[in-house]
Amino acid sequence: MKKIEAIIRVSKFEDVKQALYGVDIQWFSYWDITGLGRSTEDQIVRGQVFQSSYIQRRMLSIVVRDQNAEKTIKAIMNAARTGEAGDGKIFVMDIENSYRIRNGEDGPESLYIK
Repeated sequence: MKKIEAIIRVSKFEDVKQALYGVDIQWFSYWDITGLGRSTEDQIVRGQVFQSSYIQRRMLSIVVRDQNAEKTIKAIMNAARTGEAGDGKIFVMDIENSYRIRNGEDGPESLYIK
């Protein structure tokens, strides 16, 4: 099993979500994050534009069976890409095991509803 964490632009979230549904990803979690980098983004506050090094992004966390990792990564990359700096990052980690709390099922079978 693999855990895929993706940091993407907030504006690309809906595109990525639809792409994940398109490759049959049934569940994932996400949250808003703020990063600090060398690049800056224009922010609009009360009608005034200013540049900020604090960059708003969205992080997705997805655990998939090994055979689904590559198609999941490609779906995220294709949907999140703008070609501009700041499109994001994807990290892939091995997962030793998973458990379904409801019935004690473990392993890759515990990831999806049967």
